[in-house]
Order: sequence, then C-alpha cells, then structure tokens
Amino acid sequence: MTNFHQNSFLDLPDNLPEPIDDGAANHLLGLNIPNVFLKSTNGSSVKLGELEGKYIIFCYPMTGVPGVSMPNGWDEIPGARGCTPQVCSYRDKFSILKTHLDHIFGVSTQNTKYQKELRDRLELPYEILSDSELKFQKSLKLPVFNVENKVLLKRLTLIIDSGKISKVHYPVFPSIKDVDWVLEELSR
Repeated sequence: MTNFHQNSFLDLPDNLPEPIDDGAANHLLGLNIPNVFLKSTNGSSVKLGELEGKYIIFCYPMTGVPGVSMPNGWDEIPGARGCTPQVCSYRDKFSILKTHLDHIFGVSTQNTKYQKELRDRLELPYEILSDSELKFQKSLKLPVFNVENKVLLKRLTLIIDSGKISKVHYPVFPSIKDVDWVLEELSR
C-alpha cells in the first residue's frame, strides 16, 4: 500500500472525466506572446515576449506533493488530474523536443518555491514558470477554474514561433499525450 501511495501521483485512473472544448482558447491562435515577466524555478525572471526562436509553453492547473492531499473532488474536475504525469512526459522526451525547440516551459499559478520542489524532486531538465500573479493568464485571457479559493489554469499548450502563437492544443486530454501532440505538430 505504501508503494502505491508514493507513486499514485503518476497513476491516472481510467475513469477521469474528459474536458470539453468550451471555446475558451479559440482566440489564442496568431496572438503575440505578451511582454510579461514570470519567475522561473532557476531563480531568474523570463520575459516571454522577448524570447526568440520556437518554443512551447504548456500550462497546467497544479501538481501535487507526495503526502499532501489534493483538493476535495480533484479527480471529478474535467482535465484537472494529470499534471505530474504531464510534466514527467515532457522530461522523458526532452532530448527529442530540444532538437525542434529553443525553449520548453511549464506554467502554473503555483508559487516558485512549490514549483522548485517539483523540478528538483522529478529532476526536470526544463524550467517551470510561476504565474501566481496571473499576469500571463490575464494578458492572454487564458481559461481558468477555481478550486479552494485558488485560480488555476486549465491545461493547454502553446507552440510559439518568433513571438507568435502558431499552434494551440486545448483541451488537453489525457495529459500524458500532450507531448506527443507537440512532437507531431513540430514534425509537420
């Protein structure tokens, strides 16, 4: 039982509710990435709108911490469960992604200290950016939901080329297949 609990954050139940496309990301394709600073897990601030080349930003609601319960009803919220498996899928395919991309970022509204614990524990080779002040979310009107007085990003992935959003994946389900969508889009 202990082993299951320690690894359960990577397991996805078969009966998770699938999110529907509510149109909340329809406006994103073709938009320029805003010049907002987001704090990175390496301690720097990244000004997304000034990055050059091709990169991805995958947004997710929130990752868990071993031994700490997720919010009540988490598994019943369509698209909520699966953040840690998604983060790990990007880690596992990082070397392939880097042959196509200049930067890879995960983004959530969790604070940098929380995200740094995740990055270190899972040995992520890319940075996680904190949008705890919702600057990025508000500037692009990214879809969100609320849980226990927290505003969380809905899961979506953006491929950015020369500062402009060239591809949008929304809704993302299941979370572990998102990286495969990115690789398929990059190979076109």
